[in-house]
Amino acid sequence: MSTNISNLAPGCEACPVHNVSNLVKLGVNMDSWDFVVALAGNPNTGKSTVFNALTGLRQHTGNWPGKTVTRAEGGFSYAEKKYKIVDLPGTYSLLSTSTDEEVARNFILFGQPDVTVIVVDATRLERNLNLALQVLEITNRAVICLNLIDEAKRHRLEVNDRLLAKDLGVPVVPTAARQNQGVPELLQQIHAVATGAFVCKPHRIKSESKTLKNALETLVHMVEEKFPGLSNARWVALRLLEGDPRIIEAVKSGELGSLVQAPQFEGAIAG
Repeated sequence: MSTNISNLAPGCEACPVHNVSNLVKLGVNMDSWDFVVALAGNPNTGKSTVFNALTGLRQHTGNWPGKTVTRAEGGFSYAEKKYKIVDLPGTYSLLSTSTDEEVARNFILFGQPDVTVIVVDATRLERNLNLALQVLEITNRAVICLNLIDEAKRHRLEVNDRLLAKDLGVPVVPTAARQNQGVPELLQQIHAVATGAFVCKPHRIKSESKTLKNALETLVHMVEEKFPGLSNARWVALRLLEGDPRIIEAVKSGELGSLVQAPQFEGAIAG
C-alpha cells in the first residue's frame, strides 16, 4: 500500500485535530508533542510489544484520572514530528460495560487522538474485528496493525491485507512486532494518517431493520442540529438509542460540542 506524502496539503502538518483541553482532562500532557496516537486492541494481540517497538525506552506509566486502571505513555519521532502514544487498556468491546472499556472508549471519543492504531491478531482476525469495527464507528483516523503475521504464516493462514484495507477503508499494516517486522511501515502509515496524506474512509455497519434505520436517521439529524460538525454523530445516535448513560450525560451537558472538529485535510489523497 503506497502513500504519497508529497501530496500533503500545505500547512496540514501544523494542524493536529486532537482536543488539547480534553486530553489534559484525561491526564495527558501534550507539551512539545505534535500528534497523539492511541493504541487499542484485544488482550493477547501483542499490543504491548507493538507499544514497546514504537517507543523503545521513551515511556512511563501512571493511572488514569480517578481510575485505578494503569495508563502507559511513550513517544517517538518520525519525519521531524514528535508523537505521543497512549496505550489503552486491552478490551474486547467499547460498549462501556467495564472500567477498561469506559477508559478506552472515552479516550478515543473525547481525547480525539490524531490516529488510533488498532492492533489485531492475524491468527484470530474474525474475533478481533469486533473491536476494530467499533473503533471505526467513532473515529475517521485509524490504522490497523495486523500483528502476529509470523504466527499466522506458521499456521498456514493467509490474510489479504490489501483487500482488508479496501474493505475497512483504513491502512492495514502486517507486522511481527517481536522481530520489528513491519514497524517502519506502521510508522509511515501513522504519519500519513496524522498529517492527512492518507484520508481514511472507514467502513460503517448498516442496519437491516427499516424501523431502526428510520429512528437512527431521525436521531442523527437531531444530534447534528445540536452539534454541527460532529464527525461521529451516527455513533452518538446509536449509543443514545442504546441508552448509554455517559453519552446521554455528554449530550445534556453540551460536552459533545467540544468534539466538533476543524475542517478535514483538503488536497490529500488515499493511497
